[in-house]
Amino acid sequence: MTQPFTPRRVSLAYSGGLDTSCIIPWLVETYGCEVIAVVADVGQGSRELEGIEEKAIRSGATKCVIKDLRRDFLEEFAYPMAITGAIYEGRYLLGTSIARPIIARAQVEVALEEGCDALSHGCTGKGNDQVRFEFTFAALAPHLPVIAPWRLWNLKSREQMLDYLKVRSIPCAASAEKIYSRDANIWHISHEGGELEDPWKAPPEDVWMLTCDPVRAPDAGAELTLSFRSGFPTAIDGVPMDSVTILETLNRIGGEHGVGRVDLVENRLVGMKSRGAYETPGGTILMEALRGLEQLCYDRETTQWRQRLALDFARIVYEGTWFTPVRESLWTSAKHAAQILDGDVRVRLFKGTAIVSGRRSPNTLYSEAFATFGVDEVYDQTHAEGFIRLFSLPTRIRALKAAAKAAVVGSRAAHRESAPQGTR
Repeated sequence: MTQPFTPRRVSLAYSGGLDTSCIIPWLVETYGCEVIAVVADVGQGSRELEGIEEKAIRSGATKCVIKDLRRDFLEEFAYPMAITGAIYEGRYLLGTSIARPIIARAQVEVALEEGCDALSHGCTGKGNDQVRFEFTFAALAPHLPVIAPWRLWNLKSREQMLDYLKVRSIPCAASAEKIYSRDANIWHISHEGGELEDPWKAPPEDVWMLTCDPVRAPDAGAELTLSFRSGFPTAIDGVPMDSVTILETLNRIGGEHGVGRVDLVENRLVGMKSRGAYETPGGTILMEALRGLEQLCYDRETTQWRQRLALDFARIVYEGTWFTPVRESLWTSAKHAAQILDGDVRVRLFKGTAIVSGRRSPNTLYSEAFATFGVDEVYDQTHAEGFIRLFSLPTRIRALKAAAKAAVVGSRAAHRESAPQGTR
C-alpha cells in the first residue's frame, strides 16, 4: 500500500493576504514541514509588500524570499504580450493571467535553490489561477508534487479563515468588511466579489483604485508621445526611461484621466462565467500606441496575420500555457515582425479614452505621394481598371455562369408553354 506523501520543505507562493496567511500555519500543522514563503514583487505596490517578510515568519514560515521581478515581468511577459495585441474576449488585457507564469517560475527557482520537495499555492478550486500555477510547475519542475490547500482543507469562508488566524494570534490586514477580492501588479489591478457578483449592478465607485471616474477627469485632457524600438517602449515625450518607469508613468497619467477601466463578464477556463472589474491605464495607452505604429509599418497581410495571432496568444496567456513550444513559436514570429516597429506615437487622453492622434516611423509604408487626393505624378489611375477586372474575375465568372444557366432554364420553360396541347 502506497504511503501518503509527507513533505519536508514546501515552497509557497506567498502574498501576505488572507489565504496565504492561513496556508503557512496549515501546512506546518498538517504536515509538520518547513515553509519557504516566496514573495514575487511584480509591482503590486509598497503597501502590499511592507513588512511582508516579518509577517511570513510570524505566520510560521522558516524563511521568506522576496524577488523583484518588475523589469523581467514587463520585458519578458507583459510587453511581448502587448506587441502581439493579445486581448481576451475583446476586452480583458490579461493583467492577472500574464503575471502567473513569472511568479510560478520564481517559486520553482526558490524551491530548487532551497531543496524543497513540494510546491504550494493559494488558488481556489473554482478559478483559473490554479491551472496557470500548476501548468508552470509541470513545465519547470514536474518531479515536485503540488499541495493546493483550497482543495484539501475545511476552511470554506472568509469568516472561518479570520477565526483560524485569530485563534493562532497571526496578524492579517484582512477583515470581514473587505468584500472585494483584488489582484494587483504593475500592469493592472483586478476586482471581484461583493456587489460585482450581480452583473446587473454597476460597479460601485469604491471598487476603483487606480483610475478616477472619467466624468470627473480633467476637462482639458492630455497628450503624450511614446517612443518605440522593435515594439518595446523606450521613452515618453522624448525622455528615455527604463521599462518600469515607463509603465508607472503611464499608469499615473492614464489613471488621472480615467483611462483603462473594464467591466467584464468573462468565460473562465474552468467553465463558469465570472464578473470582474479591471483597471489597466498604462497598458491601455501602450497597446493603443502600438496599434497606431502598426498602421504605418505593417502591410495588410502582416496586420491581419498579427490579428489572428493575437487570438491564439490571448488564449495561451489566459490558460497559463506560457512555457510551451507553441507560445515560443508564436512569440518568435511576432518578435521578428516587430523589428520594424520603430518610431513615435502621440496619444490623446480624454475622460476615459486613449486615442492615437499622430504617428511617425522611419519604417513607414505610408506615402503621401501615393495617397494624396491632390495632383500626383506617381499613380496612374487608369491602371485600376485592369486590377479591378482581375480582382473581381471569380465573381464575374460565377455571375456569367448563373446568367447562362438561368437563360437555359427560361428557354426550356418557354418551349413547354408554346408546345401544342396534345404534346404536353
